[in-house]
Amino acid sequence: MTTVLVVDDQALIRSAVTDILRIEPGTTVVGEAINGRDAVVLAAQLHPDVVLMDIRMPELDGIEATRAICADPTMAETKVLILTTFEEDEYLVAALRAGASGFIGKGAEPEEIGRAVRAVHAGDTLLSQAATRTLIQNHVLNAHTYRGFVPPSLDTLTEREREILLLVGMGLANQEIATRLVISPHTAKTHVNRVMTKLRAHDRAQLVIAAYESGLLTPGGTN
Repeated sequence: MTTVLVVDDQALIRSAVTDILRIEPGTTVVGEAINGRDAVVLAAQLHPDVVLMDIRMPELDGIEATRAICADPTMAETKVLILTTFEEDEYLVAALRAGASGFIGKGAEPEEIGRAVRAVHAGDTLLSQAATRTLIQNHVLNAHTYRGFVPPSLDTLTEREREILLLVGMGLANQEIATRLVISPHTAKTHVNRVMTKLRAHDRAQLVIAAYESGLLTPGGTN
């Protein structure tokens, strides 16, 4: 069972997302918060598996609330999934640095939101293709690095691992990688974790940067 705390200052969105998750098999909404400050308090009380967090809110925004939750050792098992419109590009990397495990758009289909929550609870870092494009535009094409990450050589990767890195760089989730390569989701996740270990990457976002800055993947196509 995946427990979720829904955080958004807009009642209509909060209600809609809560309704979506309540009919998702294996998912339970344990609380709702209208701002970041309430989110931190409720997360500490309820210890949800996933906090579905808006960014722009009064009292305390979603970035600072995410930072507070992820920095608290008593909430080490709680993951934060950012709920965004993707117009807030400047916040994407700030949220990753604060400890967010991924992003889902407010315009996503109901089943996508359910899948995203389950994926984050399972330990995946969820970067949609839209979020990946933002990361590339702001922090790869502008020659910036993420968390000081400098991608090492890809020489240690096998051909299959390079293929996995390429697909991660394209923004595919583990399930999509599994479908593309006709392997199990568990095998896809194992490959991704092995690539992260070999490249000393902290998370999936750093793999995206590695794919681009190594030249494996180029804007608009592959090499």
